[in-house]
This record gives sequence, structure tokens and C-alpha cells, in this order.
Amino acid sequence: MEEEMPSVPMERTSKIVRRSVHTYLKNYQYFTSTTSLLIFPVSIAVLISQAIIPSSLFLLPTIYTRFQAIFYAAGFPESLQFFSPLNLKLSQTICSSIFTLPFTLSFLLLAKSSIIKALHRQNTSSLPPSFSSIFSLCYPLLITHLCNSFMIFAANASALALLFLAFNVIDAFGYTSTNYLLFFSAVGAVVYSVILANTIITCNLASIVSGMENCSGYLAFLKASILMRGRHSTALLLALPFNLGLAAIEALFQYRVVSLFLSSGEFTSLMALEGLVIASLYSILILLDTITSCEFFNSCKSRMEMVDKYYYLVQLLPEEDEEGAFTCAKNLDYLP
Repeated sequence: MEEEMPSVPMERTSKIVRRSVHTYLKNYQYFTSTTSLLIFPVSIAVLISQAIIPSSLFLLPTIYTRFQAIFYAAGFPESLQFFSPLNLKLSQTICSSIFTLPFTLSFLLLAKSSIIKALHRQNTSSLPPSFSSIFSLCYPLLITHLCNSFMIFAANASALALLFLAFNVIDAFGYTSTNYLLFFSAVGAVVYSVILANTIITCNLASIVSGMENCSGYLAFLKASILMRGRHSTALLLALPFNLGLAAIEALFQYRVVSLFLSSGEFTSLMALEGLVIASLYSILILLDTITSCEFFNSCKSRMEMVDKYYYLVQLLPEEDEEGAFTCAKNLDYLP
């Protein structure tokens, strides 16, 4: 029976974050003058959408009602309070995505193209990438973004289908008491979050793969899935602080701008200035998140190249001496 390859240690999350911050500070002028200006309109659109969607009189109630009808038709317990916040969050996410879609498909794609192109060239040239080279990456990123949207939609549908099946099985076996429903709801929330989180981080890596390797669509998602194999915990640890930071900035915008506007009834220049500062912080976090995703891609790519070289050495050595190949690979700096 074929022996397994000795484990190749994954690069530490803290090291990837430190290298990402170093890359940002090293190219601070380029990222600030070019990329942040492209991300800034997207940040403003996202923050404004978070403010106006709760007061929407048409779009949000319509989507919320449709989801509620689907949940009831699927047989989910009406007395269970788990699906009410889930329904609200899904409705708000869809409304925000529709509102920010023009900015996402234009400014954000250009910003990601400029970041990927700059980091892809940093080892070969110190000059910033030209606009034509940046613009050439927009089409594969656009196709990949559309495919990622479909994959996230499919992940949500699959998770809800699993919840539908689980609750109908529970109902068939007679476990309909409140305690059982609360327990299975907590388990369902964890399963739903895990499925969605893994899909989102794979989609984010697929966008980086699309720019780095000049591929698009489902091929980029497939390559990202291969690179993510055995590295989901690292990707989640990298994505968690940035997502928490973005959520905190959104809450800060709600507290410092939206709530003051609703309480006073007028929009002052001080509110506008504070909103611009908050949007700038939001842009920096999106920028750092993209740089970190690029560094994570480089780490996964180098690890796969090490594994390929390991198997190449195994084929060269007599009698399938895998332990000798591993030792030789370490001596040749093929493996860490």
C-alpha cells in the first residue's frame, strides 16, 4: 500500500498577515493614490446601502415576504424564531448587493485588478502596472465574480435544503418540543455558517486565482478549491478579523452618522466629513483583505510546488525511498 507523504507545514496565519501589512506599507503611495480611490466609491455605496435599506418601503419588505412564504411552504416551524433573523439578513444582503452591483462590477473589479497586477509584478519590476494591463484583468475577474455569485447562491440553497430535510425528518419522528427545536436550530445555524463561510472564502480565493493565473469562471473556482484543500482553517482565520472589522465600521457608521441624522433631521457638513473618514477606513480594510488574499494564494501555490517537487524526487530515488526523498527535499530547501 502506498505510503502517505510526510506532512508539509502550512505557513502561519500571523506570518501571512505581517507580510501583507509589509506589502501595503512598502507600496503605500501606489495603493493610496490608485487603489483606495477606486475602492472608496464602493465603500460609500455599501455604507449608504446599509443605512437606506432598513427604511426601504418596497424592495426589502417584498424580498422578506417572499422568503417568509418560501420558509412556510417548506414546512419550517412557524413558532421557531431562528428563521426570522435569517430571513431578515438574507433580504438585507440581497438588497445591498443589488444597490452596490454597479459599483462592484466597475470600481471594485478595477481595484482588485490593480492590486493583483501590482503584486504579480513586484518580483519582476518596480514600476506600477499600466492601465491597459490592469484593464485586461477585468474581464476574467468579471466572469469569475458572476460565477462566484452563482456558487454563493447555490451554497445558500443547498444549506436551506439540508435544513428543510432535517426539520421534516425531526417532525416525522415526533421531536417537536421547543427544546428539541432550539437544539436542532443551533446545530443548523452552525452547519449553515460553515457551508457559507467555506464557500465565500473559496470564492474570494477564486478571484485572486483568476487574476494571478489568467483564468476565469468555474476553472478559477476549481483551482481555488484545490489550493484550499487542507487550508480552510487558515483561510477562515485570515478572513475573520477583516470581516469583523468591516462589520464594526458599518456599526460605527450607523451610530455616528445615520443615528445622528435620524435624531436631528438634518445632514451637516460635520456628519459628511465623519462619514468620509469612516468610508476611508472601510476602503483600507477592503484593500488589506485583498492583499492578504493574494499573499495567501502565494503561500498555497508555493506549498503545492513543494509537494510536486517532493513527488518528483520520489520518482528519481530507487525503491520508492519516500523518507529519503523527504530528507533530500529538506536539504535542497524544497520543503520547509
